Amino acid sequence: MKSYTSLLEAIDGLRKDGYVEDFNLTQQFIEHSKGNLKLFHDEFVIDTHYRFDEDSDPENQSIIYAISSEKYKLKGILVNAYGIYSEPLTNQMLEKLSVRI
Repeated sequence: MKSYTSLLEAIDGLRKDGYVEDFNLTQQFIEHSKGNLKLFHDEFVIDTHYRFDEDSDPENQSIIYAISSEKYKLKGILVNAYGIYSEPLTNQMLEKLSVRI
């Protein structure tokens, strides 16, 4: 697993590794940033993740997931806050994302 010192560095590194799609987190699925594709918990895997606590500020606490989907033949990233700023999720999504924290 590579090591990154910042969220932006991790994004750049993952892009170079082929994780070129952007995903947004919803309560029940992750969505392609263009809004044309929804991936439910059983349609993607988390290949790796990186967690950042920048400046000890809760607003700068984030986690980046490198996600791939064999079904849709794509790789991308999902950035989310954690702790008090994390999104409410269904049990399936919470289990999927929590396994990697």
